[in-house]
Amino acid sequence: MAAVYFHYPFCKQACHYCNFHFSTSLRKSDLMIAAMLKELNLRSSELNSSITSIYFGGGSPSLMRAPALAAFLEVLSRFEWAADIEITVEVNPDDVTAAYLSELKSLGVNRLSVGIQSFHQKDLILMNRAHDSTQALNALELIAAQFENFSLDLIYGMPQSTPEEWHANVQRALSFNPPHISAYALTVEEKTTLHHWVEKAKVILLDESAVEAQYHYLVAILEEKGFDNYEFSNFGKPNFYSKNNTNYWLGGAYVGIGPSAHSYDGAKIRSWNVSNNPSYLKSMTEGILPMTSERLKKNDRFNEYIMTGLRTQWGVSLDRIRSDWGDRYAVYLEKQAEKHLTNHQLFWDGDQLKISKSARFLTDGLAADFFLIDF
Repeated sequence: MAAVYFHYPFCKQACHYCNFHFSTSLRKSDLMIAAMLKELNLRSSELNSSITSIYFGGGSPSLMRAPALAAFLEVLSRFEWAADIEITVEVNPDDVTAAYLSELKSLGVNRLSVGIQSFHQKDLILMNRAHDSTQALNALELIAAQFENFSLDLIYGMPQSTPEEWHANVQRALSFNPPHISAYALTVEEKTTLHHWVEKAKVILLDESAVEAQYHYLVAILEEKGFDNYEFSNFGKPNFYSKNNTNYWLGGAYVGIGPSAHSYDGAKIRSWNVSNNPSYLKSMTEGILPMTSERLKKNDRFNEYIMTGLRTQWGVSLDRIRSDWGDRYAVYLEKQAEKHLTNHQLFWDGDQLKISKSARFLTDGLAADFFLIDF
């Protein structure tokens, strides 16, 4: 299995919390699309197994028009596709029209990921989102009418948000019957406007207990509505888990195209493209892949498996650790798990080590307790 990810590095404006790679000048969008197509062709040998997922992310890929998307899909059509392939486009509410959605469907796009973040206007203003609350509602009405498979993104832990406001966000999201929701805690990333405001005390963050309470409310409500919390930040109804997300969390191979896009061969080699649009364009003009690669060491692969596995409902397999890393690593896992089993943060489900529901909010910290440097 293989997944393909396209990073379209342009946005209308910069969200105050975002540290992803993007540019707010679309002047070289056409050149970038041509360069990304060239990269895709140069890396065609990496697409040596059935493609299960195609994902257009960014940036704001809904700024790309249908002919550009069609060009990428035409190149990929030369390769084997899984019968149930998932083709996702991230869309911003302000880009959504009935005509645009019809164009996407005609190209074979069968899933949308909608960047809602919040239905409250004050939150959208603080985040500097390009859409307003009315556009969010209108977009979801149009999407729900044309697409069975769609996801929406929410952000919890917004400054000065009350439990009632968060509850209203979740309930409003559910009113559109999405089969998938992704929810992320507001994170303060360095070199962002939000980071500057927090440093200057212009924005006061919620305390961690309030953020955790919002997360637990989300989990409780979505599980009650039939969603599985299959990965810490992702909730899907059966048969609607994101194939792109699941492939990543389960350690599958993926090919990333575009500036800052990452790739993984599913075994030992990880690579990433330069996070600079002019440098990327220059390299592609010269026919040189702007890519850096590394061979993961044994401990790196172990740490990554722990980090990704514990975030999912499938947990970490003791049998897999024994077969892929050896008995010594299996013994180490069991030893490190003991204190977390005693305090009921972890539990064994057969040979699978999993995080208890009450400790999910602590997932990253728990995973770090298993990381190895020298072993």
